[in-house]
Amino acid sequence: VQLVESGGGLVQAGDSLRLSCAATGGTISTYSMGWFRQTPENEREFVAHLRWSGTTTHYADSVKGRFTISRDNAQNTVYLQMNSLKPEDTAVYYCAAMFGFRPSYDSHGEYPFWGQGTQVTVSS
Repeated sequence: VQLVESGGGLVQAGDSLRLSCAATGGTISTYSMGWFRQTPENEREFVAHLRWSGTTTHYADSVKGRFTISRDNAQNTVYLQMNSLKPEDTAVYYCAAMFGFRPSYDSHGEYPFWGQGTQVTVSS
């Protein structure tokens, strides 16, 4: 499966953004999907996960209550709705896919498929 992210940009603190991850070459409903983010100073960090069944989500504590992961099977696209953005949310955001489900869904090493990333910058 190939993944392409879009929707990043420059926003102010408190604003919202919705990132999209369009998949081709595979059906997203058969993959568990994750969003990760990375800054130049840090390793790739887990943000959110949606199990292949579509019924279970997981979030990093730092984004819980502000970010929502979802998918549109008809569009074969996964979304990350980001509300109440903070300057510390500034990063390159990556979409990733894994077959089925693994308990270590928050580990970037478990995902064999990745998009190219989209930059999100939040100014204070």
